Amino acid sequence: MANSKRFIVIAGNIGSGKTTLTQLLAERYRWEPHFEVVAENPYLADFYENMPRWSLQLQVFFLSKRFQAHQKIVYGPSSAIQDRSIYEDAHIFARALYESGKMEKRDYENYYELYSTMTQLLPPPDLVVYMRRSVPCLQERIAQRGRDYEKNIPDAYLEHLNVCYDEWIEKYQIGKVLTVQADNLDLKHRKEDFDYVCNRLEQSLEQPDLFSTC
Repeated sequence: MANSKRFIVIAGNIGSGKTTLTQLLAERYRWEPHFEVVAENPYLADFYENMPRWSLQLQVFFLSKRFQAHQKIVYGPSSAIQDRSIYEDAHIFARALYESGKMEKRDYENYYELYSTMTQLLPPPDLVVYMRRSVPCLQERIAQRGRDYEKNIPDAYLEHLNVCYDEWIEKYQIGKVLTVQADNLDLKHRKEDFDYVCNRLEQSLEQPDLFSTC
């Protein structure tokens, strides 16, 4: 792969393996990793107690942090890889909160206007790698990592997020996308699976086509 500055985003649902892939790719290619800041969100505990009350504050915090990370990557000197993007905040999670009645219409419209203004200032990443997994696979992985705040995530919510992801990826036109069908992949424990994804990633970065799937 050419030794030029790269900006890669790893996108995916809760439990999709995006953080694992981010870490592995950062180590292989010596890219600077930027991980999601879920635990740092001061609204997280309140949000799980009362989602309609705190959904806007929660999402604005995430939007701000990911905007800062995106800017740091774009204007920094090194290649970098980001665990979840600013685009997912709006097109996946804020949308899902609004459609499920957990964010008011006026809050969602205000939030989306802010998101649109901010993203107009951001050059897009070179490649979005979408880690797609089925709901049963997601639930199995979520159970394995045993986070208290994820214990009772319903299947319907994960399915809703998968639908939002699929629709976002289908409409994404500002850069290249690699969709990884990941149900049967174990990137952490099977080197051949990780090598396979790396090969497809390198091919996607070099080819002119916007969309590819593996």
